[in-house]
Amino acid sequence: MCGIVGYIGDKTATPILINGLKKLEYRGYDSAGVAIYDSEDLKVVKCKGRLACLEDKVNVENLEGKIGIGHTRWATHGEPNDVNSHPHLSHSGKIAVVHNGIIENYMKLKEFLQSQGYEFRSETDTEVIAHLVDYYYKGDLVKAVMETVDELEGSYALGVICKDCDDKFVAARKDSPLIVGLGKGENFIASDIPAILEHTRDIYILEDKEVIVLTKDEVKVYDSLGAEVKKEIFHVNWDVSSAEKGGYEHFMMKEMFEEPKVIRDTINPRIKDGKIVLDNIKLTAEDLKNIDKIYIVACGTACHAGVVGKYVIEKLAKIPVEVDVASEFRYRDPLVSDRNLVIIISQSGETLDTLAALREAKRRGARILSIVNVVGSSIARESNDILYTWAGPEIAVASTKAYNTQLAAIYLVALDLAYKKGQIDDKELGRIIEALKGIPDSVDKVLANKEVIQKFASRHYNAKSIFFIGRGLDYALSMEGSLKLKEISYIHSEAYAGGELKHGTIALIEKGTLVVCPITQDTLVDKMVSNIKEVKARGAVVMAITQEKNTEIEKSADIVVTIPDVDPLVAPVVAVTPLQLFAYYMAIEKGCDVDKPRNLAKSVTVE
Repeated sequence: MCGIVGYIGDKTATPILINGLKKLEYRGYDSAGVAIYDSEDLKVVKCKGRLACLEDKVNVENLEGKIGIGHTRWATHGEPNDVNSHPHLSHSGKIAVVHNGIIENYMKLKEFLQSQGYEFRSETDTEVIAHLVDYYYKGDLVKAVMETVDELEGSYALGVICKDCDDKFVAARKDSPLIVGLGKGENFIASDIPAILEHTRDIYILEDKEVIVLTKDEVKVYDSLGAEVKKEIFHVNWDVSSAEKGGYEHFMMKEMFEEPKVIRDTINPRIKDGKIVLDNIKLTAEDLKNIDKIYIVACGTACHAGVVGKYVIEKLAKIPVEVDVASEFRYRDPLVSDRNLVIIISQSGETLDTLAALREAKRRGARILSIVNVVGSSIARESNDILYTWAGPEIAVASTKAYNTQLAAIYLVALDLAYKKGQIDDKELGRIIEALKGIPDSVDKVLANKEVIQKFASRHYNAKSIFFIGRGLDYALSMEGSLKLKEISYIHSEAYAGGELKHGTIALIEKGTLVVCPITQDTLVDKMVSNIKEVKARGAVVMAITQEKNTEIEKSADIVVTIPDVDPLVAPVVAVTPLQLFAYYMAIEKGCDVDKPRNLAKSVTVE
């Protein structure tokens, strides 16, 4: 999730932009840059790496302008390097743009602009915006930006400055955060409040498809039809720490509320004309004829996503799948060959055990398909095929939104494999695609109902041991729910397949034992109701998570947390959010630091 800062006023813009970007470092980034207009020319300075690198470069330059935009980039399209860093200049050099978000139709726009003689320097989707503004610019920057955003599909927060305009710059937003800071003799834009909090506490909160024109003395906001919008001033009374979290008490909660957006970002750009299009996966139907087994290799939460992947790939593509913990994979002399596809899953792309497993599989001749979040990471670079999750950076150590996007990516891979193999037809493909596209709205509804889980957690946070039981995909879901609880609340918990209760585990159930049961698979509801009755007969307290339609479960469980009725195949992407919320509220009630649980690191780069 990149950072944007923009300034216009009577002060030198550069230090304001740099300091503002520093306030956004928590968002994660791999490169940074500024564009300054000094009344004569647009000057752009940018570089890969930390802001300290950018500071060194701008100190060499003489950037004295009083209009500027700055950016910290977290790579999505194109690896982290100086060329792909923002701001991006138009072909003419008149327009500079910073952008957060993903432009889904950038390839179509790029092809059109190339046909008009525009040359591209970077691998980014953002450069399309700079050239498109230039294409529409006929002396009116505001009109050019409005015509440009009409062409954009996807999400964006934009800051645009023009060489011909010494008194204003333009911004716009859709599905990506952007706020306006209102000063005296100066005005600001930023992707989050901390960037401008030392200068002003009066802001405009912008709505989708609004276009903003800033001069040093006024701000005008227009809707998509060009009509001026009167905005109410919001006065910020948060402290800086809270503001960085966007008003949420913890990063973990903020990231859970980002799940609908990042799931859309992962799924929507990969669906075109009713088909799955994975640009960085080159596996053909012919290649698949030579693959007789798939290994999914990962650690922790990513491994649990892989267990879901096993169920889904085997069901749809009819290819045998084995899931391996990365830290064990290379030490067991795995029977991997050139007839195997190895799917590597990692949020950071730098997990050492997973990277070592990748290299071992590759040495044995396997083809590597990686599902990663960080563009240009070691795992991404060393893979044959890549699918980026585009979840944005996670600051909280316990993974939430990254897991949801890993699941979404796995479904896309499974559908791609199944369709290429002829295991599903157009009708079935379309049905599942529609189910995937409906997931974000369903997660929104779950988050809106979070108080039910909060109330339950407030009564049971003193539990000493908690069991998660499920069948089929719900067993995979139970594994992740159990891990999330352990990570942040420090409560002992275990996940078991529901059918295994009688094989020893039920001996641990006694009066007051808390049991959590995800039940989202239609064909297994009756079996799970029987399991609930078994543990209830021995004194357990049961929380069930199920679709709204399964009303009969209310007769057996102590509390039922409902999710919207969704296709059972994609239910894990929705049903994991209540489990994340449960872990969060249990930890909060115990007074734990949910963002930085003890002994844990966000990226595990040692064995």
